Parts: sequence; C-alpha cells; structure tokens
Amino acid sequence: MSRIGKAPINVPDGVSLTLEGQLVKVKGPKGELEQAIDAEIGMNLEENVLTFSRPSDHKNHRAKHGLYRALVNNMIVGVTEGYSIKLELVGVGFRASSQGQDLTLSLGFSHQIVMRIPAEIKLEAETKKGNNPYVLLSSHDKQLIGTVAAKIRSLRKPEPYKGKGVRYAGEQIRRKAGKTAAK
Repeated sequence: MSRIGKAPINVPDGVSLTLEGQLVKVKGPKGELEQAIDAEIGMNLEENVLTFSRPSDHKNHRAKHGLYRALVNNMIVGVTEGYSIKLELVGVGFRASSQGQDLTLSLGFSHQIVMRIPAEIKLEAETKKGNNPYVLLSSHDKQLIGTVAAKIRSLRKPEPYKGKGVRYAGEQIRRKAGKTAAK
C-alpha cells in the first residue's frame, strides 16, 4: 500500500470539497481549484475526511494512488494557506520590476525581457541597492506557480563558475573551479 496514498486528507473548516464523478472541486478563502481523477482510483468522502483507494497492486495503480492523493492535498493547502516562491537575480546589472501582471527583467542580454504573468498569480518584484533583486510569486495553485517560476528561472539558469543567474531563494549552486594559470 502506498504510504502517501493511504493517508487520509482532513478537509478543514471553510473549505468545501465536492466530488462530481471523477472531478474533485475544492473551494476555499484563497480561491477554487478542480482536478480530474483517473476512473481506476476510488474516492470516499465521509465526515470531512477524504480517502483514496486503488483496485490492485499493479504498478500503474500504485503510482496513481499516491499521485492523486498528493494533488488533492496540494489543492486544499493552496486554497487555505497558498504558496509562494521567491526567485533571486544574482549578477551585475540584473534588475526586476513589475507593473500590474507584466514582469520586466534585465538579465545581461542586449534587451529586456517582458513576461505576462497569469492573473491567478500575485507578482511582486523589487530591486534594492546592496541586495540582489528578487521576484516573489504567490498563488493558490501549486502547479501553476511552479511552472511560471521554472519558466522565469530558465531565462538565465545559474552558471557554475560565478554563480550568476536566476535562482530560487536558498538554492545552493554547485560551484566549479576556474582555469588555473599556466606556469
């Protein structure tokens, strides 16, 4: 039995969870989300406790059992507490600014990069003198915020020699030694 899949999910007060066939809808104070669940995975909601079951120990069933339980749990956490990801821009001349849902980045290229951030994500960008510029993304949808953060990071990944680039806050970059001088 999957250790993640067999763990029950307690639905907190203020969150409404509805099962419509194989569609799970979660609504809370921060927003609402929905997720389609595979027909092979069973769901049971009793007294604000949601449990998942699988028909057999087949590898595919075991994988989906834990996956869908984790997805629904992330939805419940998202609509109650929300998620946030902080990205740091490390490098000389790197800047970030936001205006509405438009994120403008200067990452050492000959041009500025302007990205339109989805409306479900709250955007905050700041460039302070003496500190690395940062971009703070907040949302109730963990999948969406992770995708957007990965897209921003892919614009200039941290390089191993000087460590310049866009990185997650607290991310450790494995550094390499540079060239040694010839004798």
